[in-house]
Amino acid sequence: MTARQRVQSFGRSMADWSEKWVPSPFLFAVILTLIAYVAAIALTPDGPYQNIVNWYDGFWTLLTFAMQMVLILVTGYAVADSDFVSGYLNKLASVPNDNTQAAALVAAISLIFGYLHWGIGLIVGAIFAIFVARAGHERGKTFHYPILCAAGYTSQTIWHVGPSTSAGLLSATDGHPFQDIIGIVPLNESVFTIYAFGIAVLVFVTVIPVLAFLSPDEEDATGIDEYAPSLLKDDPEEAISDGGTPTAGGVEMSRSPADRLNDSRAVAYIIAIGMLVYVVQYFINAGGIGEALDLNVFNFTFIALGLILHKTPAAYMETIRDATEGAAGIILQFPFYAGILGIISNSGLSDLIAEGLLAVATPQTFPVVAWLLGGVMNLFVPSGGGEWGIIGGVVGSAAVELGVPPGKAIVAYGVGDMWTNMFQPFWAIPLLGLTKVRARDILGYTMIVMLVLFPVFAIGLYFLPY
Repeated sequence: MTARQRVQSFGRSMADWSEKWVPSPFLFAVILTLIAYVAAIALTPDGPYQNIVNWYDGFWTLLTFAMQMVLILVTGYAVADSDFVSGYLNKLASVPNDNTQAAALVAAISLIFGYLHWGIGLIVGAIFAIFVARAGHERGKTFHYPILCAAGYTSQTIWHVGPSTSAGLLSATDGHPFQDIIGIVPLNESVFTIYAFGIAVLVFVTVIPVLAFLSPDEEDATGIDEYAPSLLKDDPEEAISDGGTPTAGGVEMSRSPADRLNDSRAVAYIIAIGMLVYVVQYFINAGGIGEALDLNVFNFTFIALGLILHKTPAAYMETIRDATEGAAGIILQFPFYAGILGIISNSGLSDLIAEGLLAVATPQTFPVVAWLLGGVMNLFVPSGGGEWGIIGGVVGSAAVELGVPPGKAIVAYGVGDMWTNMFQPFWAIPLLGLTKVRARDILGYTMIVMLVLFPVFAIGLYFLPY
């Protein structure tokens, strides 16, 4: 057996294990809630009832941030699902000729878009996985659908060192919770640094070869027709748009003034241009994107782009409506993870975890320790900004005390957050909804990516210059 065959066999074994043991994302949240609850009772002075109170007190604390995250997702979906973007993706989908090329290409596209915008990366990764699998099916080829979907999810291994970083954007926003500790940290001190760019490069040169290496031979592959036959083009009711222009049947009915306004390009363009004028002037006044980009401006910009790409208010509203299906799991589960945040922060459990890890840190090892802390916390609170809300004060204080630049600490923490996304299925919910696979179908492969990235991140965080 060759080295590649052994790796492929290991990948299939991990996929089989995942299929048998990995629960649904919502059940995953429930299980982690129970773990946090029991740990808080065992390790802190707060008793059983107090930790129920802690849970409830945290349950609703992230509603503003949750809405910002939902908007990042749905506005990113709207841009990704536009005819302009999906049309080019569909043309690119016909390039791969075998499973190795297919997995590598999906991973590459997912990582590129994920670096630019985590929401767009997640949606583009899902859509492109479908397009590639479908294009292969139409040519009589069987591309292994689970690994394509896993490759589509790898956008979540790079986003926190890109401009949509939630911890970075939060720390760049005036009035953030830790401003008295680390000040306002603009993006050109966090993700727009050689340190963060270096991590992004390491992700690219690691993840793409791993997915290509894991891809099975065609005779061992299971195609989209087995997992999601409704996504094939012969079922137009379910198939995702490939960038073509839909045709209307029947006789056109007389249209009211309200209908004409709904379908007015002028209305969409006037609103979008007004929004973009504000954004441009905002950045000019602030001295550049790296100085002033935050969550609200980010979402504001993508709403404008979506209006331009979809051309009419009605078309944009329709794609936003489609996008909210993928956000349903986030809407339900975010309060549960906020409840976990309440348990571990209000009981003092987060301080025990953070202080225990940071006690061994030195100025040289601090980035590695912050990375591991971010990775552990992400399993319990899979929200970059939410986690930062819990441990940002401890990490920021330790960084300042050790003489580590706060921007470097934010990047190191963010690497941990995105690293364990390959095991934590929360952010895969939109992808699972679009591709119609289960978390257990892809996590066997993504966990291998996580394992391979372990030494890569450890070495990169320690040795890369800031």
